[in-house]
Amino acid sequence: MTAPVTLPLWFFLLILLFAGMTFASHFLFPSVRWFFRRRLEKAVKRLNRRLQNPIQPFKLLRRYDLIQRLCYDPEVTRAIVAHARDHNVREDVAFQRARRHAREIVPSFSAFAYFGWGVRLARIFSNAFFRVRLGHHDPEALSGIDPQATVIFVMNHRSNMDYVLVTHLVSDRSALSYAVGEWAQIWPLSRLIRAMGAYFIQRKSRDALYRAVLRRYVQMATEGGVTQAIFPEGGLSLTGAARPPKMGLLSYILEDVDLQARDVVFVPVALNYDRVLEDSVLIRKARSGGERFGAPISLVMGAVVKQLWLRVTGRFHKFGYAAVSFGTPVSLRAVPDLQTRPEALAQALMDRIADIVPVLSVPLLCDLLLEGLQSPADLGRAFQAALAQLEGAHVHLPRQDPSYALEYGLRLLRERGIATEQAGGLRIVETEQDTARFYANSIRHLLGKPPYPLGAED
Repeated sequence: MTAPVTLPLWFFLLILLFAGMTFASHFLFPSVRWFFRRRLEKAVKRLNRRLQNPIQPFKLLRRYDLIQRLCYDPEVTRAIVAHARDHNVREDVAFQRARRHAREIVPSFSAFAYFGWGVRLARIFSNAFFRVRLGHHDPEALSGIDPQATVIFVMNHRSNMDYVLVTHLVSDRSALSYAVGEWAQIWPLSRLIRAMGAYFIQRKSRDALYRAVLRRYVQMATEGGVTQAIFPEGGLSLTGAARPPKMGLLSYILEDVDLQARDVVFVPVALNYDRVLEDSVLIRKARSGGERFGAPISLVMGAVVKQLWLRVTGRFHKFGYAAVSFGTPVSLRAVPDLQTRPEALAQALMDRIADIVPVLSVPLLCDLLLEGLQSPADLGRAFQAALAQLEGAHVHLPRQDPSYALEYGLRLLRERGIATEQAGGLRIVETEQDTARFYANSIRHLLGKPPYPLGAED
């Protein structure tokens, strides 16, 4: 037992390596994880004291634990059995498929990532591209929401900047959990988005098992009090006007919710821009009869590089104003019959969003110029008349000065080549008619006008 053993040096080093790994995995790593988790819990407690809607424990669950909880949920288990029967596969194969769906959907929220650098980046990007303005909001109504309620921000979808803007503006309330589409499932973007608490969805999937897993995740998050942000339109507006609401996520939220245990409060949010970053892609999709936004990553990266080069060379100008308005919250506990009428709730929320869409200079000028050639004097009078007609709407004028707003909006339109000045007046460039219609459509409902159809390419 005490006799010496001779080993090759490489073998001895290998033994030491495995011994060190065993010690680290069984003793060192758990202690380190416990130490950092305790520090994180204390940091979250301090953070929750300044948030109007505290971060709920459900959101802080480890991703592995949440995936396990989702996969073994009774409803998901029944869906697994049904999938195995309908597709003639073994139940363990169906279970693994459900697990893959759960891994795709479930986020890996990091409070440090969200509040440490996520909100800072959102603020930097928002202010780098736009002059951000907070439009209509009722501080008393928003602060009066029960801190233990599940808050759902319901928004119109104009641009992928919507995520960034609203994250920036509600960072004093809570951490938002977004539903994002397939466009964001690109490494390393997907890792960053998961860390921000977003969950991925396949909007067009008709797989019953996938829908069951997604439904249960949304319901568990709602029951757990997670503050969420959803786009009822189901995708970006291709024409600038609001699209009819879809029932998917909203119907999942309403199913089997226990209002006695926790209220669900919907907050309408309306966004509008002087310039939508993806406008050319969206307009092409509308012309071709497309259903949703889609741009190759090469196009996106090319646009990013171009803007960076303009900034480096000192030729970059901000894209104008971006404004966000918050409507009166709708408490499901106060109107419980809406729980069984998702279509009525969706339409009521979309109507509230439509009523608070911010009116900006560029959309209003596009609508006026589309009526035909106008002299500067006639355009000034038409601008003032439109402002009078919009009294009571949420109009944002730069410097609160109609004359400057007119000048500022026209400058933006000229710089982009959308409007031009000819002998006798101003007009929309012929090839940019659809671009002008795209922006005008965002506010035409406030003027009592139907949206413009976007025509075919020449």
